[in-house]
Amino acid sequence: MKKNIAILRGGNTKEIHISIKSADVVFQSIDQDKYTPYLIHIENQDWNLIDGQKKWPIQRDDFSCIIDQKKITFDGVFMAIHGTPGEDGTLQAYFDLIRIPYNCSGTFESSITFNKAMCNALLKQFNIRSGKSIILQDKTDFSPDEIERKIGFPCFVKPNRAGSSLGISKVLRPDLWFEALEKAFEYDQQVIAESYIKGIEVSCGIIEKKGELIVLPLTEIYSENEFFDYDAKYLGKSQEITPARIEKQESDQIESISKDIYKILQLKGIVRMDFIIKDKKAYLIEVNTVPGFTKESILPQQALTFGLSLKELFGLSIENMLSHD
Repeated sequence: MKKNIAILRGGNTKEIHISIKSADVVFQSIDQDKYTPYLIHIENQDWNLIDGQKKWPIQRDDFSCIIDQKKITFDGVFMAIHGTPGEDGTLQAYFDLIRIPYNCSGTFESSITFNKAMCNALLKQFNIRSGKSIILQDKTDFSPDEIERKIGFPCFVKPNRAGSSLGISKVLRPDLWFEALEKAFEYDQQVIAESYIKGIEVSCGIIEKKGELIVLPLTEIYSENEFFDYDAKYLGKSQEITPARIEKQESDQIESISKDIYKILQLKGIVRMDFIIKDKKAYLIEVNTVPGFTKESILPQQALTFGLSLKELFGLSIENMLSHD
């Protein structure tokens, strides 16, 4: 009997349209001989099963839906919501409570990785390198002079809890500091100022198969803009080269560190980690536990280069989820 899989899309942030695109790719690619997929749109307090122009409300006491007097329940959840509440542990806690398995990392692990400053600070205790950083709760916490002394210019300013490169600025000079803060605080109440590390940006995708971690081919990212921002990611202003044109020693180092992070944080599902290579050393940028699956996204490119179709990739993720239930 086919399993009912709820593919979640939407969210409460400006990443919503990326989520919708990701969910559509999953829905179209999933093996419908094995699974019956349903699109579930979650936006603030509005939760609905979507079928074309029709929608039916989700019953939140057990995450079910009534269609033509028939109750639809779900055997598992495929998470495609980027940002809150799909990537920060909120929905994970809900599904834990009602005992429905999901294909991504758990409540605590998701909340840690979603908080960039906390995640990188924790991993530094395990000798995982990342740039110098300062967290700000208010625009007046640090002056440009203090930032110049502590981390220097240029630096990056970005929301602590947001994805898709939204709200990020490369601050070249002190006089641009407050403008960058304004932009970042539009997306989160906490902002990170992070040292600029000049090097090669590389992305690493990982998925688990029968208890073994599979590292997908690394992707080298070359942006036409100052950095890999939203326009570079989704509007074609970047080159993503898979496999990355880096030395084997550097590739092995990133693969090893990525596996270590996956194990240290006890992650699950499909995960993407971003790094900068400088002087043959890898510096972690961030960990993404709900990576994008749009046609512009990096991880689908890596899977296809590895020899995994999207049907196989998503099928593997669902099989892992159901076997852990």
